[in-house]
Amino acid sequence: MTEPLPDVRTFRLSPEVVAPLRERLRHIALQTIYAITAEVPAYADPFAGELGPKIERAVMAALGTFLQLVSRAEGPDPQSPLGPALEGAYALGRGEARNGRSLDALLAAYRVGARVSWHEMAAITLGTGQPAANIAHFAELVFAYIDQLSAASVAGHADELASSGRARLRHLEQLTQALLAGEPEHTLVAAARRADWSPPRTLTAVLVPEHTARTVIDLLDRRTLELNEAGPGAPDFAVLLVPDASREALLGLLRGQVAVVGPARPWLAAKASYDRAVRTLRMPGRTVRTVIDTEDHLVELVLTADSQALADLRARVLAPLADAPEDSAAKLVDTLRSWLRHQGRREEVATELFVHPQTVRYRMTRLRQLYGDRLTDPEWISALTIALSAPSEFAV
Repeated sequence: MTEPLPDVRTFRLSPEVVAPLRERLRHIALQTIYAITAEVPAYADPFAGELGPKIERAVMAALGTFLQLVSRAEGPDPQSPLGPALEGAYALGRGEARNGRSLDALLAAYRVGARVSWHEMAAITLGTGQPAANIAHFAELVFAYIDQLSAASVAGHADELASSGRARLRHLEQLTQALLAGEPEHTLVAAARRADWSPPRTLTAVLVPEHTARTVIDLLDRRTLELNEAGPGAPDFAVLLVPDASREALLGLLRGQVAVVGPARPWLAAKASYDRAVRTLRMPGRTVRTVIDTEDHLVELVLTADSQALADLRARVLAPLADAPEDSAAKLVDTLRSWLRHQGRREEVATELFVHPQTVRYRMTRLRQLYGDRLTDPEWISALTIALSAPSEFAV
């Protein structure tokens, strides 16, 4: 099992060991920078550009801090130089995360820096005639120091990713809410920019039960927006806004899931897709047990757009049957509906209703007596067709 590195704060080097290292500090820093530039390509451009002098000073400061740390007098020191050094390394890790870079290059630079700085320091220390025990002890201190700086950078990188991730999730949620609320274009564009979200051509609203949302979203485009609570119109449902979805492919991906799939709409008009999905979910008698494609229910959606108007229309067109006995009226309504659907073809009406054609003839004679010429009036025929095509839940 590998022995843990020593805590650099617990070791001291004599002034005789440290003095020649201070004199050659810039040389050590330059050799370290040259090695990092050669061995870590990601840092070649920053070192060669305008940041070069700043990086050189930062490396010298890190090495100077190390020498200051290991040459302090014994005893507690509340002003330990390690604190600022660790803060700087932590900030460096956060900066790498903010710039979208992984820690691979930074940790590689630390490794190269530790190796080269140790090599240079060891050569200088050997030149002063220090015994091998001091050199070995010195190596432990160098690598312990770099190890602590690396750990601080790792923590900074992780904290920045967590912080920026939470902030982006909030921005994405705010964007989704704005889309579903139908906010103006300038508001939506600004919200998308804040969320670092590239707008697609279209968005398709998908309603799924809240407890399955995470499973379903893993099947979809990674740019899919999510809102856990779809709103009062769809309690216990989450809404997903899927970008640039092929309808056939989307329905295939959702096979086996419980979902309501709205139409694809331009991304700025995503509310229209959401509204249609919610209306389909709320249609009377609707129980969602599988994937429901709103495109399969356009007639019902049109007919139920204004349920009160539909009820009034049915009441008006069925008024001639008001005085007929209830059972008789129901049979006449069924016959009239089938007659309209089959355009008066008696045999087909009889087959659909499981009655004799003569029965159809008798009922139609009765209906003509009740409606008179209105059964030949195109406007009345249209009104009857619409009223009798609506779902039975809207019957009056």
